[in-house]
Amino acid sequence: MDSQRAAALWQQMWQGLRGADPLPSPTFLQPDTFSSAFAVSELAATSIGLASQALSDLLGQSAPVSVNVRLASRWFQHSLIPLNRPPAALWDEFAGDYASADGWIRLHTNAAHHRAAMERVLGQHADRAALADALARWPAATLEQAVIDAGGCAAQMRSEAQWLQHPQGSAVQQEALIAQQATDAAPPPAWSLSPARPLLGVRVLDLTRIIAGPVATRYLASLGAQVLRIDPPDWHEPSLEEEITCGKRCARLDIKSRAGREQLRQLLQHSDVLVHGYRADALEKLGLDADTRRQLAPGLVDVSLNAWGWSGPWRNRRGFDSLVQMGCGIAEQGMRWSGNNQPTPLPVQGLDHATGYLMAAAVLEGLRQRLTNGVGWQARLSLARTARLLQQFGAAPQNAQNGIYAQHDDALSAIEINQWGIAERLRAAAYLPGTPMICATPGVKLGSSAASW
Repeated sequence: MDSQRAAALWQQMWQGLRGADPLPSPTFLQPDTFSSAFAVSELAATSIGLASQALSDLLGQSAPVSVNVRLASRWFQHSLIPLNRPPAALWDEFAGDYASADGWIRLHTNAAHHRAAMERVLGQHADRAALADALARWPAATLEQAVIDAGGCAAQMRSEAQWLQHPQGSAVQQEALIAQQATDAAPPPAWSLSPARPLLGVRVLDLTRIIAGPVATRYLASLGAQVLRIDPPDWHEPSLEEEITCGKRCARLDIKSRAGREQLRQLLQHSDVLVHGYRADALEKLGLDADTRRQLAPGLVDVSLNAWGWSGPWRNRRGFDSLVQMGCGIAEQGMRWSGNNQPTPLPVQGLDHATGYLMAAAVLEGLRQRLTNGVGWQARLSLARTARLLQQFGAAPQNAQNGIYAQHDDALSAIEINQWGIAERLRAAAYLPGTPMICATPGVKLGSSAASW
């Protein structure tokens, strides 16, 4: 583990969360790291450490936080290991990197409507090789825009220098890592904040999908929060359901309908925390702008995620971790560092996972502000801004000390039995004395609960 880069990452994260001189960084144990052009294991350990330190502060403790770097790295891969079946496939057959006429481009086709958008531009093809042949005739920038205009998801590979010169890259560079502010005065909450189950009684309304937001709410669930996740009627996430839903209840609502919006408003009225990952203007268009959310739930801790940042021309562009890595220069830097002849991203979807723990830290800071100052709280984060943090403090050749390998005691002692079968779940990477971080219920299928508290 590169202690200097870990210290630099910690300093920036703590200043982003609290705007103050940083506390000493957590104690880091088992400092094994991924081999990468970037300090991704250090990012994993420090982001999990930040959420755990925010928890310690919420509880008013001075207890030291420790983080197992190797386990943190494993959590950035996956936390669940199926025992009686193979793991779910992570990618659609057409998702991935393709050589264009003048560079590289990545297509994200995991969602059916995103694949359909790609096919409206490039046509339907029998296999990946046929698609690659058709795509090779397109300039990367032209194809990127065509897929976006069709409602799909794509990103041209850019270098870091190209990204910083791009209007969106320039805008993101000016943004705060965690943009936060207090809102209106609020009545004191009735949370007990027992160290053994700190967030028991805290209601978290989860309007996020894929990885970053669900990682945040999974962490909150591991502390006892009552997490209710809401998905559209037609949304499916088979590659991640079992991994990301432990400790939660999952329901469906059509919030584009009048009845669905009204039910969502009723849920929000009784929420302590809202975590959402809609594009910048989406909730506003549904009549749930920030002012309305505050009026419905005075004292609400309102934490939001965007892919490409909150300002600039791409603020409403669809995006995912793999696309941001491609567009902002991480994949290009990895290609040069490794000597490969194709894009080389991080060994994990580190922007998603790290941003998820930063979001959890922002929620915990918001709860602390509610308790100590009697105010609501808002915070905004983005994958692109987390990427900028990693590029600023993590881009340097490094060698893995031992690599990231499983050990016999990595998993919890109890087997997880869920609707898919049996599995092992990793034990927590962070340790705070007296506070177990473990979900009380196994992973569940989306839509398996009622949309009610």
